[in-house]
Amino acid sequence: MFQIFLLSVLQGITEFLPVSSSGHLILFAHFTTFPDQGLALDVAVHVGSILAVMIYFSEDIWRMVKGVFKTYCLPTAKDPGARLFWLIVIGTLPIVIVGFLLENSGMAWLRSSKIIGWTILGYGILLYIADKIGMTIRKIEHLTPLDAFLIGCAQCLALIPGTSRSGITVTMARFLGMERREAAKFSMLLSIPAIIAAAALVAIEMYQRDSLAELINTIDGITFSFVASIIAIYVVMWWLKKSTFLPFVIYRILLGGFLLLDSYGYLNKVLD
Repeated sequence: MFQIFLLSVLQGITEFLPVSSSGHLILFAHFTTFPDQGLALDVAVHVGSILAVMIYFSEDIWRMVKGVFKTYCLPTAKDPGARLFWLIVIGTLPIVIVGFLLENSGMAWLRSSKIIGWTILGYGILLYIADKIGMTIRKIEHLTPLDAFLIGCAQCLALIPGTSRSGITVTMARFLGMERREAAKFSMLLSIPAIIAAAALVAIEMYQRDSLAELINTIDGITFSFVASIIAIYVVMWWLKKSTFLPFVIYRILLGGFLLLDSYGYLNKVLD
């Protein structure tokens, strides 16, 4: 229970920061005496975060639902809610396709501290470049289907631990000239279908295994993660009203450098 609580809080804090929540969850097991929590609990704590997103952006979600039913789900609808719905659908298609193709490709080897170190460092620097040169003139209503598709393609890179789903989608959005808060908002909305789909697949596997204990653990993880996530969302959106992503970039560079020193054995030499 203590491990589940720590993991859930860690997930809630890092999911909506561009620092890679999945990378932190893997590193938690790597640098502690706790065993690897496995994919089921990883997805469970992500579900808690998604519930927090759905509550925080409940007005936008309700607007999408009304818009879709109002326009009979037509992709060409002029209704703002329906248009946002189709942008989310278009942005989700790439990761659905790539995830299906890689379902049985054996990607467990990517959960290493060396790879996470490089992705945290590299994509952190890329985020700095995008935030530095990207204009801040576009909002979600200015996005085109091509923009949504490009952000969705960027989201596929988050299948590699350490990349950060929120970080890479915000990076692409900033390259496209989106305002920081608007980029973060679209990134959060885009996370809903992707993580719900992943959670559904894991839930089916758990049902087939008839693992009651594992199911109870996931429920606890969802609860703790939800509380931490709802707080984190408010903090992030408040921060981006007047600030940049620079603190997160600095954190990623420091963490990535530390992980690379550790994975290549240089850290022990320094300590010795």
